[in-house]
Amino acid sequence: MTVAEGLKSAIRERVLDRREGLLALSRRIHAHPETAFTEHQAAAWCAEALREYGFAVTAPAHGLDTAFTATAGSGPVTVAIACEYDALPGLGHACGHNLIAAAGVGAALGLAPFADELGLTVRVLGTPAEERGAGKALLLEAGAFEGVDAAMMVHPCPFEVAEFRSFALGTLSVEYRGKAAHPSLDAHEGRNAADALTVAQVALGLLRQHLPPQWKVHGVTTGAGTAPNLIPDRATAEYEIRSQDAEDLRELRERVEACFRAGALATGCEVSLTRPEPDYLDFRTDPGLIALWTANARALGRPEPQRKDAFACTDMGNVSHVVPSIHPVLDITGGSCGPHEPEFAEAAVSPEAERAILDGAIGMAWTAADFAAARRT
Repeated sequence: MTVAEGLKSAIRERVLDRREGLLALSRRIHAHPETAFTEHQAAAWCAEALREYGFAVTAPAHGLDTAFTATAGSGPVTVAIACEYDALPGLGHACGHNLIAAAGVGAALGLAPFADELGLTVRVLGTPAEERGAGKALLLEAGAFEGVDAAMMVHPCPFEVAEFRSFALGTLSVEYRGKAAHPSLDAHEGRNAADALTVAQVALGLLRQHLPPQWKVHGVTTGAGTAPNLIPDRATAEYEIRSQDAEDLRELRERVEACFRAGALATGCEVSLTRPEPDYLDFRTDPGLIALWTANARALGRPEPQRKDAFACTDMGNVSHVVPSIHPVLDITGGSCGPHEPEFAEAAVSPEAERAILDGAIGMAWTAADFAAARRT
């Protein structure tokens, strides 16, 4: 069973009627970047846009101050649309989450008047802290996706991909504790925490030659002493590890943590290894949903999708392990720049970005409608 073209046209017109408001929402979020768990304005603006058109809104929601839920319709099929809106520290919206938020709101507004006719319950989830903090993993644990039959979002990118693939990602906070001492008077009394971190980094460099190419280890030193005439008694670092899937991530974590423990052993320091956030799982695209999306994207005149190996990470991957999900990416730069580059922040308010907001909103709304129709057959 498919959705009548007349109904799809009505959904499209509903989105386009809200065009100026959706683009203004995107620009406003872009102009006021807020990082993980501080997205108070963005969450409020999205929630208010939905409340204005009759959605029942709960904010804050599920134990997170910058999360919200908004629902419309009472059909037996529940589709969740994720709105991300967090920015990058120092780079603003160089990942284009302002587009994601506006497209999600637009899809919901397009569906709402027809939800009962389609047999849909539309649930919009304001999902903070995608860049850091794994907000969707926290929402999943809190029950935000309970009763959801399908989940979706779109993401801007330098190319067009329907079947998104992502790495699993784990984070690691490292702290070494040594003993301070004067480096010439009584260096033998000291235990150099910065040296411990250096030993670990050398071990990681040697480890990399034995890792599969899809396993990644990268990080930054966040502290390693304050003066050259004082042996550092504390050193800290933040690291990320990535693998093709969640199963491999566990093995990679064990091998990486062994390198940090080696640094402590070699220098006589103590080491603390903690996980600052839940692991991000690899994304598992639902084939039925992606077939519907691909047909609708083609009808909208989107560029021909490419096929890419895993190239990023997202906490939407955690959702995809539990709920049938899609995460198409929409080209807004033609390859001239990519996410997490300053130029991408500029592209996130370009005419190509505005087209992606509207196409993303309509494409998701049509896909949700087609999914509901298929469930009725």
